[in-house]
Amino acid sequence: MAQRIYIIEDDAALRDELAHVLELSGYAVAAYEGTWADTAARALAAEPDCIVLDLKLPGADGHSLCRDIRAKSSVPILMLTSSESEFDEVMAMNLGADDYVVKPYRPAVLLAHLQALLRRTGSGTGDMVIRHQGVTLNIGAGTVTFQGRTAELTRNELRILQTLMRNPGIVVPRSEIMCALWESDAFIDDNTLTVNVNRLRKTLASLGVPEDFLTTRRGQGYTV
Repeated sequence: MAQRIYIIEDDAALRDELAHVLELSGYAVAAYEGTWADTAARALAAEPDCIVLDLKLPGADGHSLCRDIRAKSSVPILMLTSSESEFDEVMAMNLGADDYVVKPYRPAVLLAHLQALLRRTGSGTGDMVIRHQGVTLNIGAGTVTFQGRTAELTRNELRILQTLMRNPGIVVPRSEIMCALWESDAFIDDNTLTVNVNRLRKTLASLGVPEDFLTTRRGQGYTV
């Protein structure tokens, strides 16, 4: 079952954009809309695996809301804010937030923070299914499916495809993929990554996945 992310963000455009990015990355998304009086209760009633909370809300104090949620639950909280104030960051963490991302943020960066937070808190365990352009990646089973055909993935193929499909439409740098594979991009022959990506391409091609599903951006990285 996909992890459920609950968004508390007053800017409708940003809320919808974030929800879209998260859904493309395989998460189930719920978002708060309405008055801010019962925000904490509504968020917890959704039983999310993580709450993404905007610090600046009209008629509500993000710090107080964070405190109220934490008083009733240990659910991970990722705080969003347009403020780069060290005070706001320290205050948010002291009141129970687990991580902090400053706006404007790149979707890939926010997703990386979210994934790391879910891993640290144990909320990212279990099966997770990501779908993109007809391709279905089952992380728990280590398989990829396209038009009814399924193939098992090697460890490296799984990590590469997982990293790319969690960032759809975004060019993921080669260094970031190497870190996902080997926890570091130091002392790793760049050709080793190329070999692994080519193996993944052959696996996808064996299922009939279009050749342009996984694209190379020269000098930058890869994207799906």
